[in-house]
Amino acid sequence: MANALPVISHSSLPFSLASKPSNHSCPLPANFATLPITPLGKTRSFSTTLPRALSSLSSSSPSPSSKPVIDCMQESLRQVKDIRWRDVLNLNSWVVRDYYRLVSSVNALEPRIWVLSDEQLRAKTVEFRFRLSKGETLADIQAEAFAVVREAARRKLGMRHFDVQIIGGAVLHDGCIAEMKTGEGKTLVSTLAAYLNALTGNGVHVVTVNDYLAQRDSEWMGRIHRFLGLSVGLIQSGMTSAKRRSSYSCDITYSNNSELGFDYLRDNLSGNRADLVMRWPKPFHFAIVDEVDSVLIDEGRNPLLISGEASKDAERYPVAAKVAELLVQGIHYNVELKDNSVDLTEEGVALSEMVLETNDLWDENDPWARFLMNALKAKEFYRQDVQYIVRNGRALIINELTGRVEEKRRWSDGIHQAVEAKEGLKIQADSVVVAQITYQSLFKLYPKLSGMTGTAKTEEKEFLKMFQMPVIEIPTNLPNIRKDLPIQAFATARGKWEHVREEVEYMFRLGRPVLVGTTSVENSEYLSDLLKDHQIPHNVLNARPKYAAREAEIIAQAGRIYAITISTNMAGRGTDIILGGNPKMLAKEILEDSLLPFMTKEAPNLETDGVPISQKGQSKIKVGPSSLALIAKAALMAKYVSKSEGKSWSYQKAKSVMSESIELSQSVEIEELEKQIVREARMYPLIPTIAFAYHTVLKDTEVHCSDKGNEVKKLGGLHVIGTSLHESRRIDNQLRGRAGRQGDPGSTRFMVSLQDEMFQKFNFDTEWAVKLISKITDNEDIPIEGRAVVKQLLDLQVNAEKYFFGIRKSLVEFDEVLEVQRKHVYNLRQLILTGDSESCRQQIFQYMQAVVDDIVLSNADPKKPPRNWNLGKLFSEFIQIGGEILNEYFAEVEEEDVLSSLEEVYGVNSIVVDTFSLPNLPVPPNAYTGIRKKISSLRRWLAICADDATKFLMKSRGGRYQVTANLLRKYLADFLISSYLELVHESGFEDTYVQEIEREVMLKCLDSFWRDHLINMNRLSSAVNVRSFGHRNPLEEYKIDGCRFFISMLSATRRLTVESLLQYWSSTVESEELATQ
Repeated sequence: MANALPVISHSSLPFSLASKPSNHSCPLPANFATLPITPLGKTRSFSTTLPRALSSLSSSSPSPSSKPVIDCMQESLRQVKDIRWRDVLNLNSWVVRDYYRLVSSVNALEPRIWVLSDEQLRAKTVEFRFRLSKGETLADIQAEAFAVVREAARRKLGMRHFDVQIIGGAVLHDGCIAEMKTGEGKTLVSTLAAYLNALTGNGVHVVTVNDYLAQRDSEWMGRIHRFLGLSVGLIQSGMTSAKRRSSYSCDITYSNNSELGFDYLRDNLSGNRADLVMRWPKPFHFAIVDEVDSVLIDEGRNPLLISGEASKDAERYPVAAKVAELLVQGIHYNVELKDNSVDLTEEGVALSEMVLETNDLWDENDPWARFLMNALKAKEFYRQDVQYIVRNGRALIINELTGRVEEKRRWSDGIHQAVEAKEGLKIQADSVVVAQITYQSLFKLYPKLSGMTGTAKTEEKEFLKMFQMPVIEIPTNLPNIRKDLPIQAFATARGKWEHVREEVEYMFRLGRPVLVGTTSVENSEYLSDLLKDHQIPHNVLNARPKYAAREAEIIAQAGRIYAITISTNMAGRGTDIILGGNPKMLAKEILEDSLLPFMTKEAPNLETDGVPISQKGQSKIKVGPSSLALIAKAALMAKYVSKSEGKSWSYQKAKSVMSESIELSQSVEIEELEKQIVREARMYPLIPTIAFAYHTVLKDTEVHCSDKGNEVKKLGGLHVIGTSLHESRRIDNQLRGRAGRQGDPGSTRFMVSLQDEMFQKFNFDTEWAVKLISKITDNEDIPIEGRAVVKQLLDLQVNAEKYFFGIRKSLVEFDEVLEVQRKHVYNLRQLILTGDSESCRQQIFQYMQAVVDDIVLSNADPKKPPRNWNLGKLFSEFIQIGGEILNEYFAEVEEEDVLSSLEEVYGVNSIVVDTFSLPNLPVPPNAYTGIRKKISSLRRWLAICADDATKFLMKSRGGRYQVTANLLRKYLADFLISSYLELVHESGFEDTYVQEIEREVMLKCLDSFWRDHLINMNRLSSAVNVRSFGHRNPLEEYKIDGCRFFISMLSATRRLTVESLLQYWSSTVESEELATQ
């Protein structure tokens, strides 16, 4: 076995990017240059020192003035004698060294903070806020605030921030990305920047990748913030609007990225101010994004969508699925794996048209092409247990990057319906997009954004280009001693899987824990079957509910001796794998195994509650007598309490009680629990009793895990096996990072086959590699570690990264067009929804002015005299807006009357703005009087005179009748506004009711046209790609046509809003007159 598993070790020099500066640092000489490092528009500027001319050091006879320079450099060189020169010249190391000045300040303050009482420490928050109100900045209080958080964490969590974690907090505060290796305490680091920025009172969002992590961090790290007097909120799926509103109003809010995005979209679909949940008008201030590369890059390909239903054509999907089964790849259609595209051949078109009994698949009146193409895509690219799983009659998407099921997400453009038809499931209605945003656009809304992850350096250029966020590598607290073994390549998938099985079995015999990473549910279960055939106990973690329900428990125990864990990418992030086991999870398991049988007679549902975790080969945990006594006491109390309610508890309720008890134990000191148990002794306090038992059991499990952890370290630590290269080096590095946390030993090995999907997708020529392998050995199952093969594989991975970067870049560029439009619409919407009555009314007046402007400027050319204007059509369109209201005034006005009036005002030098009217034409109703009328009229007249069309025509030759056109615009708008106000006044309704109607009409019109605009823009983004065949830039075409669509949309929105308001109030007045008669 040992010969079949060659291990190649690479020698490397342990190196820390920065070391703490000496207290005896030499003074900076005058001829040192300062290197400013400003992270592209961010708030902090770094300064570091470098010699102006290194060549001066080689001078044979230095001058007296240069001697201090040489002495200082020699001292510096002595401090970094063990650092390689390429690291000395590394910009990141200099940046990190600069941060150590802050670390020194925090460390100097620590003794003063240490002696403060809890009340005095909590009072620091009030003091900081007072100092900020008096003009100090966050930079002024940063060191002291970090020292306060460090001390609070020590008292409440028993965790003290390392110096490198202080650097991480400073990097986050400066709006950068902190790259920290797995196990270095990113969660604790976030508390520093979150606390400091929450002092402003504008709210801080800490964003995680799922609900579990958001809840865990809000409870765990929230203890620090609550202790210091800050409020902490939590956003979870299924929460009510009231709870969401309360959470967003807190100083610090924990949420996952999708909930945050959907709350923003839902707020911008709300029709009532009371339904808003975020902090409007400024919902975003500062965000810390955990696993920032996953959120902004991996999820960047999938925009967030809120859809409405459009049920037509649902019956076509099953028919198209049957036709797709008849078509044969290579004969009737061709596929392109790289971009998931399908092209029908002439034979395929002919057969499809014959089966479907249509003359043209692309006939607009009988469209079959879209349904057939989607059916073929569902057949070729969407595989069960890879891209989706089927559960309870639904096709649920599996996120290929995280391995998790996303129940709320559906594929758009009819793909999801095609998958449902392929699986014979009930077809859900087609979706129509009513709101959408990408994560890139969402997080660009934050004035200040930061992130943390273990793998971002490989994508630093993308972060800088798209988000102006530098990536700063934070040194590890202890050296990384993990061994990354060479990649092994196999000619066939069968050989790869057999070798994976052999290596797992070999490690299991040694007792080393093993984590095997797979790319799909299908692969994880295939390997599981192989291990079962050889009686190797193991745990499986994938998107299936029976496994995913115990995700945290499985990963937390993956570091125990003899533990074998097969996982999809779900194991790449989140819970740390601690060698020897996670004592908190073990304590929880002991309590559940001991108490649940007394609390419920109901057996767990394996599909929802998860399968039991394999414990075979693992030593039994020794629980002390005091712990056993407390468990027995809790068991008797649980049995009595559940029986006293008259019926046995359900399994879910019993689990809920256990979870609540453990949460209580983590939030309340043990002395307080004892007092609570004594106070409530007569009431049988089950939850405090279980919480108290958890405290004592936890001490036993900590001892056990520590001892077993030392055993695992002697064996070599966790061994990680990757079974395929991913489309990004980051994903592979995430899997590698599960081993060797916090200076622990560990090793990693990647095994790939030339039949892996990635090589097929990117058309990798594997023939030469197979020939090379055949020359070396006749056995195709023998692994090859040759540099030539591995280099080709890694080059392909880099090309895949570039390809997907291009897709994300294109998505961002296209979305930037929509982003500008979205901001305008959403800002307008919030102005209508949250503005006061006066601002809403002024918006209506602006709408009316704009509608009149469109009519006048489309029928009157200011370069020509009024006699050449189309006055008849102009007034016809104007009267059409108001219907009978305006027809009463202008029924007897002739075109000649208007012409003579315009000629009479030609050349006038001044007007009385608030009383102006065209001579010999009807005078506007006198429904708008007083100072408000004067102000409104003046504003609109100034806007008319200053708008772009007026400026352009006044500057160009021949715009001599522009003033006349402007006067006509003012007159007609004044008439329309006055007529509207007269109608509202005659209706007799209270102002509050009138304002509600105006808001509702404006919002409904805007939302209706915005939905249609999103559909048009999505169609346009697909259509412009065809124009590249005509040597036209698709992006430029999208910008031009998108701008035209948007202008038309706004114009149509204003016109419909004005017509709807006039029609509503005129019908109300008419109905009242009829009732009076």
